[in-house]
Amino acid sequence: MSLSSHVAALCRFGFYHLRQLRPLCRSLPAEATKTLVQAFISCRLDYCNSLLYGLTDKLVGQVQSVQNAAARLITGAKRREHITPILRQLHWLPVRRRVGFKMASLVYQVLSSKVPGYLADDIHLASESSARSLRSSSKRKCSVTRVHSRFGFW
Repeated sequence: MSLSSHVAALCRFGFYHLRQLRPLCRSLPAEATKTLVQAFISCRLDYCNSLLYGLTDKLVGQVQSVQNAAARLITGAKRREHITPILRQLHWLPVRRRVGFKMASLVYQVLSSKVPGYLADDIHLASESSARSLRSSSKRKCSVTRVHSRFGFW
């Protein structure tokens, strides 16, 4: 499965559930609507979002459109209204920043030994992996073990 087909499936799933929730949400309070959207849409956007790291603007834009539609459903905003204030009101990060935040928090957890060993085995500080002292040793940069997968080298 390629990344574009993964994004297409993610968007199809998101828009399907938004269409199913729309009639229901008209009769619910905003907080209940937000809970439903979190349960069906936001958790799906967060699932495996490390795959979305470094994705092209076009593909990120497709995922962002699902998040924008979910935000408009919760707030009742019109399609022509600017989305940034709505996302701020909901305390939601845009998709690209959301993915970056999740990746940064995962790396932090790996470096502070708060994750299982199979994750921590592949990421190390560059200063720990070098046999000699380098100028970059004082910086907290990570070295990641290269892995060959169906998507190429990581």
